Amino acid sequence: MTTPSSSASDPLGYGFAVAGAVLFSTKGIFIKLAYAEGVSTEMLLSLRMLVALPVYLVILVTLLRRQPALRAVLTPRIVLTSMAVGILGYYISSYLDFLGLNFIAAQYERLVLFTYPFFILLFGVWFFGDRMVWRVVPPMLLSYLGLLVIFGWNLAINPDGIVIGTLLVLGSAITFALYQHLAKRQMLVLGAGLFTCIGMSTAAVCGIGQNLVISGPQSYFALSPTLWMYGLALGVLGTVLPSFLMNAGMARIGARATSSTAALGPIVTIVFAVLVLNEPFTIYHALGTVLVLVGAVLFARADRRARAAQG
Repeated sequence: MTTPSSSASDPLGYGFAVAGAVLFSTKGIFIKLAYAEGVSTEMLLSLRMLVALPVYLVILVTLLRRQPALRAVLTPRIVLTSMAVGILGYYISSYLDFLGLNFIAAQYERLVLFTYPFFILLFGVWFFGDRMVWRVVPPMLLSYLGLLVIFGWNLAINPDGIVIGTLLVLGSAITFALYQHLAKRQMLVLGAGLFTCIGMSTAAVCGIGQNLVISGPQSYFALSPTLWMYGLALGVLGTVLPSFLMNAGMARIGARATSSTAALGPIVTIVFAVLVLNEPFTIYHALGTVLVLVGAVLFARADRRARAAQG
């Protein structure tokens, strides 16, 4: 059993978190490719969830059959709470992110999302009794300076939608940060696997239900094979695998440590955005990216030192 004092030296926990972050980083690429096919945000989100839902349900049933003791912890209160946390992290946060990608580039979206560790720290201090670590403030400001550089370039070159797109993705980062704190507490009771299945299944039902209300069931029959392929990629590579990996990492090393391992995500997204989507990558993008990543690395280092001193 990994304890808070041993989490800083848990290579498996960090490995899970890094793998999850890298897979999550492909999500924006598949979303942009699907948008190029003319699909709506609600349809694409529901398609992603439609692919993922059966997987989570099968795993949920399997877990409960193989570990009957888990059924004892499934009280109405813990189940409803886990469902609500899942809706926050995997439906509301995802929907805001999908909406934002209608307006901004995939590489910029990933950098904006990359600020969620800062919100994890702030929420921990404001709501969950964590101690403030003032030495992480300069790295936070450095990362936001990097975002400001890219934001300014977009505002000068292609301003349409940049403000609303940034705000939507920033809202996604904020809700995901809050989700990580709440999810950690649920996983202490249910375990990472069971919580992930409950939370993701609930979020999937919300996403599918939203599209059924807006477009009706017949809308799925009009989808091209290409869109189904993107939906499959989003469901498996961008949802199922990384959600289990991230939650497994979080259960072992905690929300703040998990968030600090995400530096590879933006790099992977930028490479694919340039190569696959032909997005521009100017000197301003390079400068902004370096500032964001350096700030994040310094933030993670300062945060780890502070946790080690407290532990």
